[in-house]
Amino acid sequence: MSIYFNQIRTQRGCQSYLIGCHDTGSAILIDPETSQIEHYLGLLNHDGLSLQYILDTHTHADHFSASKQLANMLKVPIIMHSASSAPFVNMHVDDGEMIKVGKLQLTIMHTPGHTADSISIIMKDRVFTGDTLLIGGTGRTDLPTGDPEQLYTSLFSGLLKLDPELKVYPAHIYSQRLHSSIGEELANNPRLQKRNKAEFITLMRAVELNTPEHLTESLRTNLTGAKSVECLLDEASNDITFIQAKQLYIHTQTDSNEFMIIDVREQEAFSQGHIKDAVNIPRGQLEFKVNELLPDPTKRIAVYCESGSLSTLATATLRRLGYSHAIALEQGVNAWIQLGYPLMKSSNK
Repeated sequence: MSIYFNQIRTQRGCQSYLIGCHDTGSAILIDPETSQIEHYLGLLNHDGLSLQYILDTHTHADHFSASKQLANMLKVPIIMHSASSAPFVNMHVDDGEMIKVGKLQLTIMHTPGHTADSISIIMKDRVFTGDTLLIGGTGRTDLPTGDPEQLYTSLFSGLLKLDPELKVYPAHIYSQRLHSSIGEELANNPRLQKRNKAEFITLMRAVELNTPEHLTESLRTNLTGAKSVECLLDEASNDITFIQAKQLYIHTQTDSNEFMIIDVREQEAFSQGHIKDAVNIPRGQLEFKVNELLPDPTKRIAVYCESGSLSTLATATLRRLGYSHAIALEQGVNAWIQLGYPLMKSSNK
């Protein structure tokens, strides 16, 4: 039986795995990440694979899972452990259950410790360990639902009892390596040398690691299927147009009044320095102020904030409200300042 296998890596070391059965063309995608969506779709198309399942080995806390977005696009089920509370999961699995992908067989091993819903996936010659077992390390246990005692059991009574020749493919790799093996980790992994349960638990509780970037947002989106701020910004950017600071400055130097300029920052920031003739409508008040302050929906409106993010969302909102000529200042007032253009200091109008 011929196996299709592709390991996809992000710059942060996150690993995704696209596994397929050449005989049937069926495939499963393990631990997809949002920045790689086009990559996954390209691989599926290039190799003529039909995605049958998407699987997350656990609730990720350091990046955004692409499972829900891909599942909606491709109409395929999402698999997670039964302990997962994510409402968008279609198939819950538990220890010892088997998934068939074409002629391939993947066995589930519940390996809690990094998270309560962590699973590993065992194939004939390899095991996908999520964040339970890493190359030269283990998953941390200090994040929500982490438990060093459970991790010890998952490792020493579970994964490490598997065939030593099994290749280990984790969800994160912090080196240039592609994989390890059960035997190699048993022999060389520093954390696994603490084989006494109490010593291992003490070791894990003493580990001090930085809190993952976007921890709260990652957990929120991965647990609920909601959108990240980055996703909202990308969607808004696709719905609007932009103007550069140089072009807007030129317009401000004429008497044409072609643009109405809207500053969507809070009043304090506006008062400290704003573009000439700008009107301050804080983003949180936009929907409630438009009828009063923007009576002409056909007029060109230039919207800006500090860096360009808030004004991107605000401009998309204005367009949905009927202001079809609203545009956003690219990179916000920061770009204006970098070019040396003047700002006015005054109270809000």
